[in-house]
Amino acid sequence: MIPRALDPFLAFPRVLRAEGFLAAPAQVESFLAAVGLLGPRSIQDVRRAAHAVFGPGPERRQDFDDLFDMIFLGRAALAPGEATSEDAPQAYDAGEMEELPPPEEDDPSGREASRRERLFARSFGAVDEAALLAAFARALPDALPRRRSRRFEATRGGVADPRRALRDMARRDGEMLRLPTRRRRPRQRRVLVLVDVSGSMKSGTDAALRIAHSIIRTAERAEAFTLGTRLTRVTRALRRRSRDQALALAAGLVADWDGGTRLGDALSVFLSVPRFAGFARGALVIVVSDGLERGGPEALVAAMTRLRALAWRIVWLNPLAADPAYRPETGAMRAILPLIDHLDAGGDLAAMAASLVGQDALRRAGAFR
Repeated sequence: MIPRALDPFLAFPRVLRAEGFLAAPAQVESFLAAVGLLGPRSIQDVRRAAHAVFGPGPERRQDFDDLFDMIFLGRAALAPGEATSEDAPQAYDAGEMEELPPPEEDDPSGREASRRERLFARSFGAVDEAALLAAFARALPDALPRRRSRRFEATRGGVADPRRALRDMARRDGEMLRLPTRRRRPRQRRVLVLVDVSGSMKSGTDAALRIAHSIIRTAERAEAFTLGTRLTRVTRALRRRSRDQALALAAGLVADWDGGTRLGDALSVFLSVPRFAGFARGALVIVVSDGLERGGPEALVAAMTRLRALAWRIVWLNPLAADPAYRPETGAMRAILPLIDHLDAGGDLAAMAASLVGQDALRRAGAFR
């Protein structure tokens, strides 16, 4: 039985989600842990822990504080509902569905990209690109970057290995025929895949999730998240061996398919959860997005700056970059371009696969007959 003292701490994240704030279950755990570490000695300690974990933007800080006062200072009744697990679809329910109004005209600047949520599940149809995905999986291990681990392995031409030298001398009565050498064992770097599932990416989301499934299944260590109006971890779903089962499970987990665009806020939530931010440390980060952020680029720039400090390399796959004459025109893409190591095409399955492993590697792996 949950103690009554925890009621406001469990109700607060539900109220945040109902009001459009990003509050993942992992953040709730971090919030409770932070409060425990702080004491707390006053309600301000709890407020500071909430600001640090949930990370409201400056423009919504007052709304966040009003909700905090409503729950923790007893100015309104507690919101109903029960907490759910991290990977359950209900864990990301932000309230009732809100349909997006039809756009009046196209705005390439990204200023009118919707901030609202459009919550529903998506079904993935069958595709005839199995050969391309199989070739991508075969070529991926050689294309993924590697780093030196702390473990050593025997080799020729490395540094001297005194431990093996002493063992060999003990077996040969003090004689050493040759000096054994060693080197640090190489290990694949972690791979982090961030897929934009907003409405402007609707035509490329299916291909991006298929690429993410191949990466999760092939790489030694990989994580996958979707970004839209919220942040959703889909790694466990994409670990399924069957691609159709994995995508069907991911479709049930992600509630904000084809909705609005809040890349900056979603990335801020990702970086505010220590366990998630650890996935980006020293990793190859692959972002699949057109970069159509609503409003100003300040939130996205701040999040990308922090991500750049953690990641080893950031590769941004933009569907608009398939045009050789493409130049970033949106304020968000122009602002974050210096923080991106490589910008390439990401409009369809073949383009994303070629961007990540190379056209020649796909051809050698049998993707093209």
